[in-house]
Amino acid sequence: MKLRRDRHSTSMLADHPVFCPKYRGAVLRPGIREYARNAILKICGEMGLEVTRMAIGAEHVHIFYRYPPRYSVSEIAKKIKGRSSRLLRERFPELKTWCKDGLWSPGSFHGSVGHGAEVVEKYIESQEGLTTGERIESLRRG
Repeated sequence: MKLRRDRHSTSMLADHPVFCPKYRGAVLRPGIREYARNAILKICGEMGLEVTRMAIGAEHVHIFYRYPPRYSVSEIAKKIKGRSSRLLRERFPELKTWCKDGLWSPGSFHGSVGHGAEVVEKYIESQEGLTTGERIESLRRG
């Protein structure tokens, strides 16, 4: 992974968050996935995050990005989940019937990534469009 040089700092910070819709619902259908991908990329771009990989399945989102040291991991997750939830529920009103007060589950997974970034990127690429059962089966097959 390359160093990130900003005006007043040099860093090598990367995160691999995974988050899910509430109740682990498989609500991210193909049309919604594309809109979600574009919305998340826009939000990340506005924050100065460098997204290197993203995979969206029916009931989960994986992102791998590099970020500046002015943000905490929890602050980034809050902004991505909050803004994307609002945008998706405005664009797809049927999502409001699924979850009235927010699309995403309150929790998330974050994997701190150092020099093994390539391994994480390959894993995320393999997750595109899969459900939980399909992911488990693909891991069993090796």
